Amino acid sequence: MRKLFTHHPFFIRLFHWEYWSFTAIYGWIYPVFTLLCIRAGGKFFFTAANPTIKYGGFLMEQKQDIYPLLPNGYYPLFFHVPAQTSFTQIEELLQQHQFTFPLIAKPVIGMQGKAVKKINNVDELKHYAAICTVDFMVQELSPYTKEVGIFYHRIPGEANGRITGIVAKEPMTVEGDGVSTLYELIMNVPRYILQIDALKQMYGKDILQVLKKGEVKVLAPYGNHARGSKFIDRTEKADATFVASIDAVCQQIDGFHYGRLDVMYNDWEDLQQGKNFHIIELNGAGSDPTHMYDPKHTLLFAWKEIIKHWFILWRISKKNHAKGHRYMTIKEAVAMFKSNAAHVKQLDAVALKL
Repeated sequence: MRKLFTHHPFFIRLFHWEYWSFTAIYGWIYPVFTLLCIRAGGKFFFTAANPTIKYGGFLMEQKQDIYPLLPNGYYPLFFHVPAQTSFTQIEELLQQHQFTFPLIAKPVIGMQGKAVKKINNVDELKHYAAICTVDFMVQELSPYTKEVGIFYHRIPGEANGRITGIVAKEPMTVEGDGVSTLYELIMNVPRYILQIDALKQMYGKDILQVLKKGEVKVLAPYGNHARGSKFIDRTEKADATFVASIDAVCQQIDGFHYGRLDVMYNDWEDLQQGKNFHIIELNGAGSDPTHMYDPKHTLLFAWKEIIKHWFILWRISKKNHAKGHRYMTIKEAVAMFKSNAAHVKQLDAVALKL
């Protein structure tokens, strides 16, 4: 009976707010955001936060426009593939950029890791290109293996930026016992049960394989909460050295004042010193303070963090607005949300075919 409550998807979600929908988490505090919009003259203020990024990085920003803003050497190389590009052209781009497998393919307008896939060979890339109905990019696989999200902001006019959150991302991982199938190992972990449909699709018949005793397998190489990764709050690691190193990098990103860096690295001391890491995503005004998703945190903690960051976002936007950067009108915002909803449907359709 106890397992019914701890391992049934309905109860896993019910008793763990981190799995609730966006609306279920944010809906209770929308009035705060509405109040900030009213204070901005009845407009959506967030677009002024990061003037060089479309919509301030709230929604519908394109990765191929953001990566060039980053300092050289701080991100994996990539090339952009418009939808319906022939595979012959894609192969030419592979040769031109001298890319070797494995690679990462992902939509240029992303959402919660949807339709992101590790590509191991030409056939897999050909399949991805055939089913992907949106523009995507092919990117070198970062050589680094650990991932953190770093929430950064700098008030315009202030000399130094700040870090208000660090989240470590633990991908879904199982260890074999020499007896249980991969499916059985997955079903023993409540967090992984919520991903079982995607894992069945990913592994096919291989989900019935038996791992050797002590064999460790990473089920999915994506540091995304919506795709099963566990988020651990490591904000306490934001010491003066770390903040100064990240601030030095972020101040080289033109027009970037607020958002989250998703970073791959191997050694914390190197990262702390600002060395040997890749920024694999730069998220702007729409960034969640993802350290709040640590299972140890309450929903009340999450609400406090969200509201705190909304006020920071409002302050930054107000400062930039005073410099001439415009706010988004309600009409423009409605069009943006409609475009985003349509795009998400496309991503979901692509993800189902992967």
